[in-house]
Amino acid sequence: MKTAITFAWLALFAGWLVSAGAAAQAASPAESGTQSPSLKAIVHRLQRHYRETSSFEAKFKEQIASVGGAKRELAGTIKYRRPGRLRWDFAPPQNETIVADGTTLYVYQPDLSQVIEAPLERAFRTSATAALLLGMGNLERDFAASLPNPPPPGNLVHLMLTARADGTRIALGLDPATYDVVTIALTDQLGNVTSLAFSDLRTNISLDQTLFTFRVPEGADVVDTPGSP
Repeated sequence: MKTAITFAWLALFAGWLVSAGAAAQAASPAESGTQSPSLKAIVHRLQRHYRETSSFEAKFKEQIASVGGAKRELAGTIKYRRPGRLRWDFAPPQNETIVADGTTLYVYQPDLSQVIEAPLERAFRTSATAALLLGMGNLERDFAASLPNPPPPGNLVHLMLTARADGTRIALGLDPATYDVVTIALTDQLGNVTSLAFSDLRTNISLDQTLFTFRVPEGADVVDTPGSP
């Protein structure tokens, strides 16, 4: 269960990449009619923001609401550098670290003294998600965008994304001045919702390669996973 949740976090992060370059093909006419100018403008600006963002770091707060289960709240920091380099550090009591070095994904669970290792391009349920993380995705082909109706309260710009492959829904809240992603909520096909809120976000900063280099701690067991969980 813990491993499954871990990879859900990563899929959600890839959702951030989707959001930042989301398809200009919003819903097709068969889905919801023609695009509104406001949707086109939001998607165009977000796509440009993604192209111009090579790295970022932020603090995050996460809430996991599973159907029939209790809510869980987590926090920590995230760092990302294109292509395919990321680091999640979870604060106590989670104490988990996730590192991707562009080729391999590592999940370190210190309470189990265990490292889960997987090829990065196969660590996701769809090749589209992996391609997004690696900076090679076809965003217009794989996702549909729309505006929530009615829009949520507050001052954020809101956008809805739907993965064409599996129907996963991603709700985004964007800073209207910078178009940085402030909130993400991912709802899977079972109705489980994982939400993230970012703060202290800094983009296009220098991040040393050592942040994305993982060394197995002494005494930890390594579990290889050849495919997606």
